[in-house]
Amino acid sequence: MKKVLVFSILLVLGLVGSQTLPYVVGPGWTSAAPVIEFLAMVALAFVMIHVGYEFEVHNSSLRSKAKDYFVSLSVALGPWILCAAYILLFLAPLGWQADRDIWIESVLVSKFTAPTSAGILFSLMAAAGLSVTWMFGKARVLTIYDDLNTVLLMIPLKLLVVGFGGKTAALGAGVVLLFLAAWKWMRRLPIPVSWPWVVSYAALIAGANEAIYLGTKHLGMDTPVHLKVLLPAFALGCMLRRPEGADPHSDDAREGHQEGPEAPDEQRVSTIISAAFMVLVGLSMPPIAGDAAHAVAESAKLKLAALPMMGWQAMVGHVAALTVLSNLGKMLPAFVYRDEAHWRERLALAIGMWPRGEVGAGILIVSLGYGMGGTILAVCVLVLALNLTLTGPFIWIVKKLVAGVPRTA
Repeated sequence: MKKVLVFSILLVLGLVGSQTLPYVVGPGWTSAAPVIEFLAMVALAFVMIHVGYEFEVHNSSLRSKAKDYFVSLSVALGPWILCAAYILLFLAPLGWQADRDIWIESVLVSKFTAPTSAGILFSLMAAAGLSVTWMFGKARVLTIYDDLNTVLLMIPLKLLVVGFGGKTAALGAGVVLLFLAAWKWMRRLPIPVSWPWVVSYAALIAGANEAIYLGTKHLGMDTPVHLKVLLPAFALGCMLRRPEGADPHSDDAREGHQEGPEAPDEQRVSTIISAAFMVLVGLSMPPIAGDAAHAVAESAKLKLAALPMMGWQAMVGHVAALTVLSNLGKMLPAFVYRDEAHWRERLALAIGMWPRGEVGAGILIVSLGYGMGGTILAVCVLVLALNLTLTGPFIWIVKKLVAGVPRTA
């Protein structure tokens, strides 16, 4: 529980730092910003390599796999749709009658609400003694698919942002090749998986991404190619060979594994890097108020980022509303699996999908890469921090619901 609280505090501290340090450091902050952004991308690539490493296709019937996949798709789409609609209705100018650009920006900035944090969820549920329950096993399947859907759904979103054309076709081809490679060589790449190596892979992916971006920018493209690190890092993680007998979802040494990212020392380093990532996400935030915020928004040609700063009372209300909507969007599992589990277990499963974490923060970093900023993005950061802080109570509710399942159910 301390871990998620620390993550929340670090995220907010980073946000505060992003708004105060430019005034304290002065012009030197301009030089520091690209370094912070690159380090954030390295940390995000590290996180996504681990997400890919944890990804697996579970052994079940085709019908069961299809059912689980579409439930997980609803879990990924539900929060996204509800929060995008809220932003359009209550935060964006003109509401539903807004122009295409505002619609796209609203959809982009609300994407962070989708992914469940598999690492945080599994570790806390195991610590709460829930690892032998039906709900835990089903949550493992749904969150794995949820991570995949998060990556997949970024593709059409990117197409909306950059538009269609020859560059889009090249990006699409690259995406297809990455997925084919991940599928064909899944668990077959015999390279080291200890944390120093994974950090090196993450730095190479982030460096290659930046080199492609700067190279295409140098060629004079209006919208340079920026694939981002999400998909390449996820694909690499899928291809990494696991040590024999390793369970990537143990998240500790309870099952006796001492090799790979699931070993205790590896988990400690992963936690440190994830904590640093939370700070970097906050520090990457552009100005959210004042002339500097408007200058950033105008340079990026974004309309939501140019909205004036709202009062704290209004911000608290919007944070609360978006938090509720982002979790209501994950409630479909409570209404399916009637032939598999008691209603308490199904409700526990839905609530168990509420915890957010590093992947959601990664989506915010991607949004920043497209130039998003301003007061609405600040609200999104606070929503993520609040949801992280509430992870402990979420798991407590799950434990109480599972404990109340009748033995004859």
